[in-house]
Amino acid sequence: MATTAEITTAEQLLQAPDLGPCELVRGELIMVSPAGYAHGSIAGRITRALANFVEAKGLGDVLSAEPGFLIARDPDTVRAPDVAFVRADRIPAGEKARFFEGAPDLAVEVLSPNDRASEVNAKVQDWLDAGCPMVWVVDPATRTVSVYRGRTEIAVLGATDTLSGGDVLPGFTLPVADILTRQGTPRDQPTI
Repeated sequence: MATTAEITTAEQLLQAPDLGPCELVRGELIMVSPAGYAHGSIAGRITRALANFVEAKGLGDVLSAEPGFLIARDPDTVRAPDVAFVRADRIPAGEKARFFEGAPDLAVEVLSPNDRASEVNAKVQDWLDAGCPMVWVVDPATRTVSVYRGRTEIAVLGATDTLSGGDVLPGFTLPVADILTRQGTPRDQPTI
């Protein structure tokens, strides 16, 4: 990933929408490569499943397309998950063009082949430190989903397991195989 020192605050980042995919991490702008097709397809399936459940129950908002969450100040950190859920009682009234202040209730990260483990781990820890109660990390290469509910409460689910919304999204379930397999593709074949 390339970095630049020209933008150091959330406000500056918000005023520079033509930068392309990026995050602000402790005042440092981090440029990220656009996601590949498989990444987008997996994020889309997760978004669809979450949105159908959340909308049917009026639980809040499901966001995709890497929305910015301002999770720290001085220096500023704006992280962008692939998919996020925010409870209805936390949705800001009025101006929504700004970054959401605080962590989502669920952050979903889909790994790309060029993601470094240390960077993904740092991002997960940033979400947890900012108060995000649950983080899912989808790894298409290993066909697993790691579920973080704290620094020490981590579950790794395989293709035969089912994700649960736990107390963040009570009643929500999604088979891991449904995330990792395209419609019309046999479940035992990788989609990468």
